[in-house]
Amino acid sequence: MGFFERLKTAASAEWRAYTEHPFTEGLADGSLTEAAFRHYLVQDYLFLIEFARAYALAVYKSPTLADMREAASGLSAILDVEMNLHVKLCAGWGLSATDLEQAPPAVEMLAYTRYVLDAGMRGDLLALKVALAPCVIGYAEIATRLAARPNALAATNPYSVWIAEYAGGPYQEVAAKARAHLEGLADLYATPAREAELIAIFKEATRLEADFWEMGWRIRQRPRRLQ
Repeated sequence: MGFFERLKTAASAEWRAYTEHPFTEGLADGSLTEAAFRHYLVQDYLFLIEFARAYALAVYKSPTLADMREAASGLSAILDVEMNLHVKLCAGWGLSATDLEQAPPAVEMLAYTRYVLDAGMRGDLLALKVALAPCVIGYAEIATRLAARPNALAATNPYSVWIAEYAGGPYQEVAAKARAHLEGLADLYATPAREAELIAIFKEATRLEADFWEMGWRIRQRPRRLQ
């Protein structure tokens, strides 16, 4: 069993709560309210800004030039690709990139991103990549599952663009590379004595991911507004 599979096995309850959250089911069948998705998407834009900082930290924490290049590639994927998707989707609501950047941050967004950055500051590159893994690799797994659902990618589903983006080849390749890099780091630095510590980081980051879905799910009946 590979390192990432061991992490998932040890955090099986947290992983299921995250990857099978009702929010994701609402994306697949189109039943999620616009208010819930809009709140999530605005906060996810702010989240990506902080995750870009985490990837910049990964460059600094990298012990080799190859590691630096991998981190720089992830940083570029966030700043030049993923954030643009959010801007395009939010443009339909009349929200500009400036509106998104200036939106008030939710507690859940702050808790998650601060945890990841703290894990990176306190630990080495492996600890940081373990904290990043639920998001980077998890989104690919979630989107692949959702894309296989009937009508998930149909034009009538308002969330088909989001699902297609993360289930598509470019993002799946990003996630596969991130997983391969994590496995390589684990081969070098994940001693048996460290594994419990790394599992604890993974569990907490996964729990915070589930909280991020829950943040949007809780407001699904609220009036539409910039959250």
